[in-house]
Amino acid sequence: MSTPVRTRFAPSPTGFLHIGGARTALFCWAYARKHGGQFILRIEDTDVERSTQAAIEAILDGMSWLGLNWDEGPFYQMQRLARYREISERLLRDGHAYWCYASKEELDAMREAQRRHGEKPRYDGRWRPERAAGMTPPAGVPPVLRFRNPDEGTVAWHDLVKGRIEIDNRELDDLVLLRADGVPTYNFGVVVDDLDMCITHVIRGDDHVNNTPRQINILRALGAPLPQYAHLSMILGDDGQKLSKRHGAVSVMQYDEDGFLPEAVVNYLARLGWSHGDDEVFSVVQLCEWFDLDHITPSAAQFNTEKLLWLNQHYIKAADDARLAAEAKRRLDARGVSTADGPKLETVVALYKERVTTLNELADAAEIFYVDVTPAPELLAQHLNDAARKALARLSVLFETVAWERAALSAAIKEVLTQQQLKMPQVAIPLRVVLTGQTQTPSIDLVLEAMGRELVQRRLARHR
Repeated sequence: MSTPVRTRFAPSPTGFLHIGGARTALFCWAYARKHGGQFILRIEDTDVERSTQAAIEAILDGMSWLGLNWDEGPFYQMQRLARYREISERLLRDGHAYWCYASKEELDAMREAQRRHGEKPRYDGRWRPERAAGMTPPAGVPPVLRFRNPDEGTVAWHDLVKGRIEIDNRELDDLVLLRADGVPTYNFGVVVDDLDMCITHVIRGDDHVNNTPRQINILRALGAPLPQYAHLSMILGDDGQKLSKRHGAVSVMQYDEDGFLPEAVVNYLARLGWSHGDDEVFSVVQLCEWFDLDHITPSAAQFNTEKLLWLNQHYIKAADDARLAAEAKRRLDARGVSTADGPKLETVVALYKERVTTLNELADAAEIFYVDVTPAPELLAQHLNDAARKALARLSVLFETVAWERAALSAAIKEVLTQQQLKMPQVAIPLRVVLTGQTQTPSIDLVLEAMGRELVQRRLARHR
C-alpha cells in the first residue's frame, strides 16, 4: 500500500505572500489534491526580529483569497521549541552534533583569513570533539549546537523537476542546528517539521537546492525516511529579470486590489512553469485532475502581464453578474460612491463586463451611473452643435412617454434621425457625451435602458 501524499507550504512571515510563494503553494496544494493527499500549512517564524503578525495575516489572507485551503495547520515553529531541543539532544547523544563556543569575532576572523587565502569561507570544525579535547569553553560565550556533517562521500537525490543532483560532502560545513538562544536554524527546523508532519513531497523554490543536501544528511543521521524533492525554477519579470518588488505586485492581495479575479490568478500561476498540453484556460477542478510534477519545466518561467490580463478578461466575461456587481460595489464604496440611488448595479455591470480587463475598470465604467457627470467642455464644443441640441431636445420629449425598454428607446432615436435627417453618430455621440461624458459606450439604447428615465432626463435637461 502506497504512502499517502503529504505536501506542505512553509512561508516565513517576514513579508507578504508574493507571486513566487503563491505559485509554490498552488503546486503543493494541487499535487496533494490530485493524489487525494493532505496539504499542510506551516509558518516558519523563527526569524523573531523580522517575523510579524501582519505578515502572518497577509499570508493567510492571500492563501484564502486564492482558495488554497489547507488540511492541517497553520503550525508555528516558535511553538515547537521543546521538540527541536528534544531532537537536538538525540543528535548530540548519538555523536551527530556538538557544542561550539566560537565567538562571532572568532568566526569573522576565520572567514576573513580564508578569503585572503582564496578559500571558500566556511566553519573549520574547531570545536569538533576530537579537535576540542582538553579545551576549556570560554567564559561568557553561549554555545551553539552544530551538526557534524559527514567528511566523505556525496549526497545525491533524484529531484522530481531537475533530475539527479549530487553534492560532495566536502562542500558542506558543520551547520548550526540551534542558536545560542535555543531557537532552531532554518535547516534544522525544516527537517524536524517535515519528519514530524510525515511530509512525503517537498515542493519548493530552487533557491533551496543548496539546503537540500544539508537536510538530507540530518535526516539520515536521525535514521529517518527521506521525502521526495522537487525544486521549482524562479519566475522572471516581463523584462526577463528576476521577479522582484520593482515588477509591481508585492503581495498576492495586490492583485485583488488591482481588480483581478482569484481564479484568473490561479489559472495564470498554474501555467507559470507547468503545462497540460496546449490548454491555457482551465478550472481549479481541472487543475487538480491534471496536475503532475513531470510537466514542470526546469527552466525559469517568465511572467507575462498581458497574458494575465487576457485571462482575467476571460473570467470576468464568464462571471455571474451578481458577483461582479458585488466586486464593483466594494470598489465604489471604497471611493465613497454610493450605488443606493440609481440603476441596479447588476444591470450596469452586465453592460460593461465584455469591455473591461479588470474589476477596477468595471467599477470605473459603472461609476458614471452614480456620480454627477460633467462632460469636458471640449467634448461638448466638438459634438453638441445646434443640430445635436435640437435632436436631443426632441428625444427628451419622446422619453417622457416612451416605454423604458431597449426596443422602444431605439425606435425613438430612429424617429428623431428620420425627422431631422441625421445619421446615427450625429445623435448617438452627443447623447453619450451628455449622459456619460464619454464618446464611446456600449450600445446607446442599452445605456439608456440601464440608466433609467429619471437620470437620463435630468442629464439631458442640463444641456438644452
